[in-house]
Amino acid sequence: MPEGTRDAVFVQALETLKRYFGYTSFRPGQDRMVEAILSGRDALGVMPTGAGKSICYQVPALMLAGITLVVSPLVSLMADQVRSLKAAGARPAYLNSTLTLGQQNTVLKRASEGWYQIMYVAPERLSDPRFLDFARRAAAPGGLGVPLVAVDEAHCVSQWGQDFRPAYLAISDFVSALPQRPVLAAFTATATERVRADISAMLGLRAPETVVTGFDRTNLFFGIEELGDKAKLVRIRDYVLEHAQESGIVYCSTRKAVDELAAELGRALGPVGVRVGRYHAGMAPEERRQAQEAFICDDMPVIVATNAFGMGIDKPNVRYVIHHNVPESIEAYYQEAGRAGRDGDPASCLLLWNGNDFRIRRFLIDQERDDDALDQEQREQARSNRFRLLGQMEGYCKTTGCLREYILRYFGDEAAGSPGHATEPVPVDPQTDVSMAAVLPAARVRAGGTSDAVAASHGCGNCSNCLTSFEVEDVTDAARAVVRFVAARPARFGKTVIADALHGADNERVRSYHLDEAGGYGELAQVPAARVREIIDQLVGRGYLSISQGQYPVVGLGPRAAEALADCADDPSVAGAWAELAAAGNLDAGAAREGEPFTFTIKRRASKRATGRVRRAVDLLREEAALDARPRIGDDAELFERLRLLRRELADERHVPAYVVCNDATLRGLTRRRPHSYDELLEVSGIGERKAQEYGEVLLDAIAQFEAEH
Repeated sequence: MPEGTRDAVFVQALETLKRYFGYTSFRPGQDRMVEAILSGRDALGVMPTGAGKSICYQVPALMLAGITLVVSPLVSLMADQVRSLKAAGARPAYLNSTLTLGQQNTVLKRASEGWYQIMYVAPERLSDPRFLDFARRAAAPGGLGVPLVAVDEAHCVSQWGQDFRPAYLAISDFVSALPQRPVLAAFTATATERVRADISAMLGLRAPETVVTGFDRTNLFFGIEELGDKAKLVRIRDYVLEHAQESGIVYCSTRKAVDELAAELGRALGPVGVRVGRYHAGMAPEERRQAQEAFICDDMPVIVATNAFGMGIDKPNVRYVIHHNVPESIEAYYQEAGRAGRDGDPASCLLLWNGNDFRIRRFLIDQERDDDALDQEQREQARSNRFRLLGQMEGYCKTTGCLREYILRYFGDEAAGSPGHATEPVPVDPQTDVSMAAVLPAARVRAGGTSDAVAASHGCGNCSNCLTSFEVEDVTDAARAVVRFVAARPARFGKTVIADALHGADNERVRSYHLDEAGGYGELAQVPAARVREIIDQLVGRGYLSISQGQYPVVGLGPRAAEALADCADDPSVAGAWAELAAAGNLDAGAAREGEPFTFTIKRRASKRATGRVRRAVDLLREEAALDARPRIGDDAELFERLRLLRRELADERHVPAYVVCNDATLRGLTRRRPHSYDELLEVSGIGERKAQEYGEVLLDAIAQFEAEH
């Protein structure tokens, strides 16, 4: 496309963005994706939840002739996006199993007549002969036109991801079956480099414009706490009570846990007038629908759910997400936690865990029924991959380093580890009108249990590890004893048995394996067994030991074991270990003996849990007003609350969630700018032409009345 034409098209894209969505500029990465699609190039966008992936295909869809097809596995997303697009003045539709056969036929008929600009479809729909016939006729010369096929949640096509769906494998065949190939654009929030390559190959993307905007969500506080099952319940109850006026999601791994926790929170929050809902697959469809609608519309601000809840729901004002159990992967966790703070305002993500969580997860992986869509080799590969993903999740729970940096490194984000990557001031976001500057506190760590020192320069300052003091403890002797014990009998025993034997426990398991007669038994009698297990975890995490997959994992030697064994290389009991390491290519005996002496330290939490206060909308309003030199009339917070009540009335009249009318950031923009005319109203971020026409008069009257009163 010639330079001048490309510039003109991009100007049109900005006009479309302003007209429908009320924003004057694209977020980082959105501009490249939109420009690539409009120039006829395939595209792959990896953007964190809340970064505005949908804008990347919605703007082109509203500009291009014909109908854009959006493939999504999320029924709730389809309904939510269609509702929001209609409110913005667009002509969308969706086609999925929630519609009756007659309704589906009506949608296809209207689509053939050119009623819609964009249609959301489930991946399974692509193999439906009726839909395929419609798509072929639309894409044929002289037809309606299918200029773009957008694939949401594109990581579902990869077996290396956490949410592989065989139906996604049919997308490439569907596109190939069309008479004229449309532009193909894929989007996901979480994808490692390997998964990105898989997406491109499996979907058949052609030299795609690839945009990875970075995975960091600077407005989110990340916290991890190791607690027993009863302590988890107390912690969640206290947290939700403390934030009773805020919207939050509590995730549980089982339906039973959802029911029990929802009942407990209901008893605790009932007296303060806060409704608590629940959501899982064991409930009737209508009951689930009502719970979801009540949560979206803020009638029920707190919901306890399995991970089936929340996918595709664009509720922007979720202020916290709590995990009662560990998810199966970092990808799953980041997606679920990322449902907090989609409006760009500060929010908290709290993960509670204990060892039993991982035992249950391994059991479920072992017991899961085979997928008939995969052959034996593929099933084994998928199972092995799930164990690998779970191991990385376990590393996240046990790290004493920066949690944000752990996540970013996992995804290969180049920002991870760069000084100040999450603590430098962040510019105002043009699509939320929010400034994150000065929101994140500085991170500090107590070294050696005495003097304060700035945490590693890469610390984010906004996670529980960066805000917690630690004491460094030298456990070299205990670590060497553990490695030596494993070296004498590698890959035979689990972590608990090894810890019990080294501690000198006199129990049936130790005696049944005759470990009470083995060398090393009781060598760490002065160290609590729980502490020995912690040391084993740290040794695994740093590569001195390894742990097998499966429901009953056993501990073996890791690639760095030679470093810990160098001082006892002549011990006959570890001769076999040296041979094993050599065979694996992990042994240089000379280098191990001549290198630096083996030392091993671990950190212990030296203070109570760190908690970050979640700023409410009115707090942010006051902070932002301090930067605004415009003279004020009355209290901004009072006007904000009045407009919020008005928003709720407008939403109730139209039977839509409040955020469809406008989000909190737009309300703050109205409060600060105090528009007095239609043109001034259009200058507020988030107010497009359709919303100005529909809500403008009542909003302007409310602002004028407030100023007259004050």
